[in-house]
Amino acid sequence: MSTPEERLAELGLTLPEVVAPLAAYVPAVRTGNHVYVSGQLPMVGGELLLTGKVGAEVDPDEAKRAARVCALNGLAAAASVVGGLSGIARIVKVVGFVASAPGFTGQPQVVNGASELFAEVFGEAGRHARSAVGVSELPLNTPVEVELIAEVH
Repeated sequence: MSTPEERLAELGLTLPEVVAPLAAYVPAVRTGNHVYVSGQLPMVGGELLLTGKVGAEVDPDEAKRAARVCALNGLAAAASVVGGLSGIARIVKVVGFVASAPGFTGQPQVVNGASELFAEVFGEAGRHARSAVGVSELPLNTPVEVELIAEVH
């Protein structure tokens, strides 16, 4: 069986630099055999990928791709405190926040962008408990934010 790093490479992805916090917190904290990852935005190269409300300015498919970027950033944050992706035993819990236009109810499909990446990288160990929550506003007018808890070796 291949390692999470190898599976990530097979997907044509690499772990980005850990996104710097926007306020007074750290990207990830390890305690015991868990890592708690702060909410991650769809940042690429220090820039927000897109802005707006899903179901208005942002198409749900675009938001799903942005959730995947959030997940990749979350993996980078987790890996940074456990010595790499192979230090992660499983993804335990994911919470996705979707800045939603009035009437938009497709939050679970948007957050699938993150969930599917975790399953692709970790297989069965990437399947997790999850919440997908619609909110009126998110930091920097981002359409999606993803946080996670991972069990580590």
